[in-house]
Amino acid sequence: METLLSPRSLSPPLTKPTSNPSSIFRPISSQSTKFTKPESLVLQNLSPNAKQACAVGRRNILMSGLLMSGLMVSEANLPTRAIALTPVFREYIDTFDGYSFKYPQNWIQVRGAGADIFFRDPIVLDENLSVEFSSPSSSKYKSLEDLGSPEEAGKKVLRQYLTEFMSTRLGVKRESNILTTSSRVADDGKLYYQVEVNIKSYANNNELAVMPQDRVARLEWDRRYLAVLGVENNRLYSLRLQTPEKVFQEEEKDLRRVMDSFRVEKI
Repeated sequence: METLLSPRSLSPPLTKPTSNPSSIFRPISSQSTKFTKPESLVLQNLSPNAKQACAVGRRNILMSGLLMSGLMVSEANLPTRAIALTPVFREYIDTFDGYSFKYPQNWIQVRGAGADIFFRDPIVLDENLSVEFSSPSSSKYKSLEDLGSPEEAGKKVLRQYLTEFMSTRLGVKRESNILTTSSRVADDGKLYYQVEVNIKSYANNNELAVMPQDRVARLEWDRRYLAVLGVENNRLYSLRLQTPEKVFQEEEKDLRRVMDSFRVEKI
């Protein structure tokens, strides 16, 4: 088992320091597989939805090919769902800021994304997770009840998403819907809120056209956003997952495992 310890932690590193100075990576399984993004000229001519569907199929095939010798799959016949495999997760522990979660081990960390930590799928680039938290100097949260009920918290989460996705392009329209809101007490005895929303983005194919019939709206993207909220250290912590709606249908079980693993810790 590999354990990478931050220089900011009180104990010395067990092996080698990670590139993130405040975190520990711990694999959840002994399996270790390295993935690289496949390149194909065929994908350049596909629509965004078709690319996402192919990416999911390609990823599952890569995983099964690495684990099962002799398996040969034609790229021209990529299935939507490949052989079911037990996913491998790693655990990210930030001892400095006080939170932890599990994530698929083939996801890669991206720096400069504006969040405290950011991981994304190396193949389906629209699938990612991030963690953010408020500053105790600007707001002091005592509990999640400071946000109100899960339903009220869900409305605030949705407003935040829509603000972030606000576009100055002509002819862009966003449709949003709160799918579910819930609360749960985890095994650490702390309360967490979970919020799921769907947001669709439409854009005109010719936004400068004079006649309305020449401005045809088309779907740019259709995504599922999942947020887990927790309060500790006078901070509001938020784990946020983003995934295309079609990919969510394929990987819902794995994404919910990430959500359920999120914990906030006293520092």
